[in-house]
Amino acid sequence: MEVGEDVWKIVMRWKNFERETLGKQLTRAADSVSANLSEGYGRYHFKDAKNFGYYARGSLYETKTWLTKAFARNLLAAEEFNRFEDKLETIGKMLNTYIRAIGNVSEPDEPYNNLFQDGTTKT
Repeated sequence: MEVGEDVWKIVMRWKNFERETLGKQLTRAADSVSANLSEGYGRYHFKDAKNFGYYARGSLYETKTWLTKAFARNLLAAEEFNRFEDKLETIGKMLNTYIRAIGNVSEPDEPYNNLFQDGTTKT
């Protein structure tokens, strides 16, 4: 979420042409990372969560590409670019750990909508 908000603030400073071309793509990619994780989590099935984790990772790499283009086109300062690079590397590691962890968990016997937070089931 934080990366998406940081990208938004930067892109809003750009001139119209830069916002309409590179800026929209960058913003969509950055926002898609958290959106895909949320969608996968909201599906309440581990296979979907894992699949959307892969989509989120793809969006993360797309974000890196657009940030690299923005830097190459002098739309980002070196300090901003390096800060994003560090954040995205950390998020990438977290995503990989999350995706790997999902594969080691089995589906519960009861449907999710019948479970309380403490693990007991509705009667």
